[in-house]
Amino acid sequence: MSRNALVLTLLGETLPTALFSEVEAWLEEQGLSVARRRWLTGEAAAPADAACVAWEIEGRPLESGSIDLEALRAEALALGSAHGVDAAVQAASEWRGHRRLVCFDMDSTLIKAEVIDELARRHGVGDEVAAVTERAMRGELDFQQSFRERMARLEGLDEAVLEDIAVNLPLMDGLETLMAGLKRHGYRTAILSGGFSYFARHLQARFGFDEVHANELVIDEHGKVTGEVREPIVDAARKAWLLEDMATREGLSLSQTVAVGDGANDLEMLSRAGLGIAFRAKPVVREKARQSITTLGLDAVLYLMGHPRAALAVEASADTPAG
Repeated sequence: MSRNALVLTLLGETLPTALFSEVEAWLEEQGLSVARRRWLTGEAAAPADAACVAWEIEGRPLESGSIDLEALRAEALALGSAHGVDAAVQAASEWRGHRRLVCFDMDSTLIKAEVIDELARRHGVGDEVAAVTERAMRGELDFQQSFRERMARLEGLDEAVLEDIAVNLPLMDGLETLMAGLKRHGYRTAILSGGFSYFARHLQARFGFDEVHANELVIDEHGKVTGEVREPIVDAARKAWLLEDMATREGLSLSQTVAVGDGANDLEMLSRAGLGIAFRAKPVVREKARQSITTLGLDAVLYLMGHPRAALAVEASADTPAG
């Protein structure tokens, strides 16, 4: 396959038959052709909850460099959205299927919650914290300023509340399958979160994340949250820096990294990674990120990384002792 080739991946609970002919017609309009079509979920017996197919694309516009990749991605996104599926376009990189470091946001990515909102609700200041969040969304406060204001309202919260929330974190769909697959393939994994390390460490203990970088709550000698947080605060710039720092420490190029997140404060990290994926993100984040997943669970990240479900199933059965 040409070194200039692309991979178009379609993901959804089902893939409408009409979509395939539309994709082929669209590619023909672009002067591109399908070199290979591969079902990552299995064509004959696709699971009822997911369908994924990867198209390897080539053609003269790619070889001449005359194709506008960003425009192609935008058109693919629109085509997929019209059918209720995700469509992702990426270069057929030598690292596809062989990247080595995967970094995740935590809140609303690894878990189905924004922990600071739950802490505020338990402390009886949910509306106050929501008001600060709204000001930040309107651009009246930057992340660090809004974060400090929200933290101040948690002063006096009992550590027992943190423990109760931590042991009952609502996991994102597909997290367990994803982590089993990543560990099986030998990827290094990390949590890079603007949330709290108290909760990220619970996920680390359960799923074996190699590193955790998140904000550290200050708890006094009486087991009460002080409303302060230790420096440095993990914001958008810090996430991007941590991604690069980990890659450097591991002797990796950024092309060998993957980042997954849902918020605006993840965009810088997503743009630095070799494969940046917006997961169940707001429209503005989905449009700015190079790749996105909205229709399936977190384990669909494996498909964008080039791993078929069949390979994982075979390896999983190989790990199971014979009865």
